[in-house]
Amino acid sequence: MNEKTETALSSDPTEVRRQKLDQLRQTIGDVYPAHFHRTMTNAELAAKYETLELDTESGDVVTVAGRVYSSRNSGMFMDIHDASGKIQIFSHKDTTPVTPMIDIGDIIGVTGVVRRTKRGELTINAQQIVMLTKTLLPMPEKWHGVADVEIRYRKRHLDIMTNEESKLRFQQRSKIVSGIRRFMENDGFMEVETPMLHSVYGGATAEPFKTHHNTLKLDMFLRIAPELFLKRTLVSGLTDKVFEINRNFRNEGVSTRHNPEFTMMECYWAYADYEDIMDLVERLFAELAVKIHGSTEFAYGDKELSFKGPFKRVPMPDAVKEATGIDFLAIKTDEEARAAAKAAGFEVEKDWTWGECLAFIFEEKVEPTLIQPSHVTHFPKDISPFAKEVPGEPRLVERFETYCNTWELGNAFSELNDPEEQRARMVEQLEQAHARGEKSKQLDDEFLDAIDQGMPPAGGLGIGVDRLIMLLTNAPSIRDVILFPARRAKSD
Repeated sequence: MNEKTETALSSDPTEVRRQKLDQLRQTIGDVYPAHFHRTMTNAELAAKYETLELDTESGDVVTVAGRVYSSRNSGMFMDIHDASGKIQIFSHKDTTPVTPMIDIGDIIGVTGVVRRTKRGELTINAQQIVMLTKTLLPMPEKWHGVADVEIRYRKRHLDIMTNEESKLRFQQRSKIVSGIRRFMENDGFMEVETPMLHSVYGGATAEPFKTHHNTLKLDMFLRIAPELFLKRTLVSGLTDKVFEINRNFRNEGVSTRHNPEFTMMECYWAYADYEDIMDLVERLFAELAVKIHGSTEFAYGDKELSFKGPFKRVPMPDAVKEATGIDFLAIKTDEEARAAAKAAGFEVEKDWTWGECLAFIFEEKVEPTLIQPSHVTHFPKDISPFAKEVPGEPRLVERFETYCNTWELGNAFSELNDPEEQRARMVEQLEQAHARGEKSKQLDDEFLDAIDQGMPPAGGLGIGVDRLIMLLTNAPSIRDVILFPARRAKSD
């Protein structure tokens, strides 16, 4: 590896790397070893030698490993990064002959003595450098990173490699998901795993992804919600408090807040109701905010938000009346509801029910105003087939959705456990689906059979984990918090 060899290399960056790879294989053999033992991470090294004085050598020999992010003075000084942080390497080709063959992006192992330079930089004086992975492609420039948003999503490895904000966001995602799991377990909930492949889809109103099981000769669906299986678990008596964190799949549109594959936390709590669930949501959200921000107060964009409870609670009919003047509780029929909506300037379908009109106007006029966290309660029964009626108001149910930054973050019920009423509502929902052309939708007889066996009164909750992470990490798009989001096919 002499100067003559270096000057013979091609001028094409990719070809240069391949030529260096060939030379390394000829001189040192294996350039992609199966194992390398390091004595500490870069962060552990920085912590251990935090008090090392300027222009001082520790005398300690350490071994670290990482990717080369920068190189100065013909490789004499390099910064290498592992997942925990960076460390500066001082090397010389006379003592570490592999140095001239190192390119930015290569992964190397370094053994040497720890010192702190006159400028205060913690450094390893390299005694040995081992090539662990020779990269064949140039690395994006660190300080500008990957500018094209679509490339960032398509090549997430490059995005995280060059963008500290993206790296931090996914580290925070892991903390949030772990925090949800610890919170639920500490609150006495048991985590279970329910099927991802369903022969009958249900638990939500959404278009499923379809597949086919060859051996069983059975059409199946990727689940749109785990609700019905979790309720069957509650019926079984396995636990009075059950939860699941997993993926749901809905074959619908993609937007800054919607991805066809997304993460939900869903739970059911026997002998509780939707007010108990409101308290749980507030405790959970506050704990997660403190975990990420050290406080229940945090910023999203230019908004200052607070997860300090109690959250505002407002019935949907009251919110709509305040926003539009329409008193839905005084309206008696579907026809009157449609007429009132049209008179207020809303375009509604000719077959919409009282509840559908109420929910539509709420989405149009109230939802965009819900910045601070709020529980919107008392939803229409005709759009809530799994929730108990509000006593004294049979058109409304004990359901709430939690909103913040105008987004729906959670959906919860006092769960319907009357088997006859549940069957009647699901039959009605099925008829409506068939009228919309959803011929593949069927009645879940196994769920109804379980409910006939007796399900305890319970409160249920579903939280959109990705949206919650967006909020807590100040992410503008759901694709910024999903490691490998759905994308369009790559164009030629």
